[in-house]
Amino acid sequence: MVYYKKERLSRLSGTNLFLKGARSFSSKAGVLRRPYRPGQHGRRPLRLTVYGRQLREKQKVKWMYLMRERQFKNWFEKALDIAKQTGQDKGTVFLQMLERKLDIVLYRAGLAKSKGAARQLVVHGHVKVNGRKVRSPSYLVQVGDKIEVSEKVFEKYKRDYEGPAAPGWIRVKENTCEIVRAPNRDELPKNVDPSLIIAWYTR
Repeated sequence: MVYYKKERLSRLSGTNLFLKGARSFSSKAGVLRRPYRPGQHGRRPLRLTVYGRQLREKQKVKWMYLMRERQFKNWFEKALDIAKQTGQDKGTVFLQMLERKLDIVLYRAGLAKSKGAARQLVVHGHVKVNGRKVRSPSYLVQVGDKIEVSEKVFEKYKRDYEGPAAPGWIRVKENTCEIVRAPNRDELPKNVDPSLIIAWYTR
């Protein structure tokens, strides 16, 4: 992942990537205050080729889920294999996998105030999955898994949380949550077109 400022990534993508916690849901979000690309020529209309649209969509989703290129591609290939075996839609399977990334689950459940904070919780060893400590933010959570955040740390982060309620596929109770099912298509991000990502990697 290229480490630009988080607000800059949203503006480069042309959509809100929700990387700044509560700020992303307020009128102070960078993509709302400056709804154009960063840089000297950011206000000029951007004419993208088919190749450019595919690349931009791939980069946007990669930044949205805090992933590096090699890791992102590996997850995509894994999603393709699952889709072939189950007969499901490739794009839906891929997005469902990304949503079940451990740090993203913590953020969606409201157990961390931002995606970055969720990632930090995991790396610092404050999170357990099914009673076992997990330090990898990219751990793929399965249906039925129970996730627990250290009570002491949870109180600190929960105090500042101002995000949306947890989606229906995550059951939350105090500092714990459980994956009760895979997210439905209408519970996946609306500002993502997985068909462009599929076209990029299969071109």
